[in-house]
Amino acid sequence: MNEFTLTGRTLLALAATTPVASIPTASEGIQSTHPRGIDMTSRTFTKRPAPDWLLAFWREIDDKTWGKGFDCFKEDAIANLGVSDWHGREAIRENLRAFVDQGFTAHHEVVEYWDGGALKVFRGFVTMKPNDPAQKTVRPAMTHFFYMDEKDPSKVAHWYGSVGPVAF
Repeated sequence: MNEFTLTGRTLLALAATTPVASIPTASEGIQSTHPRGIDMTSRTFTKRPAPDWLLAFWREIDDKTWGKGFDCFKEDAIANLGVSDWHGREAIRENLRAFVDQGFTAHHEVVEYWDGGALKVFRGFVTMKPNDPAQKTVRPAMTHFFYMDEKDPSKVAHWYGSVGPVAF
């Protein structure tokens, strides 16, 4: 297993190299759901194989089955995937279903998974194949941060995810 220490400076450097979509100025008045007072001390991460709970979650989306793979989330989990602000496991499931069912099939590939205890980080790619054969299949990069629940560290309490961009 590989280990490294992630400091606030390293995290900012990582974030600076990750593609981020522009947020329109109309969103300036929206209250942030980001946790206040994040501990900016060092954290040790260990590179590991992707855990079963993560693979099961992506498989539910890839197979469009929407079942038990979502049990990795606390009942009241929060997800901020791109511009989304979904509250609750069922809201996360239903909003992802509505998005994917709009007309494509996904296949998620985890390239790296880093375990930092209460924080799990991974990067990978998602192949998005439109149902319309006239549209091009895309394979954008993904970066995801999973903050685990303090009381039950087997459950995701807050998910921050970034996918894309899917086109330029």
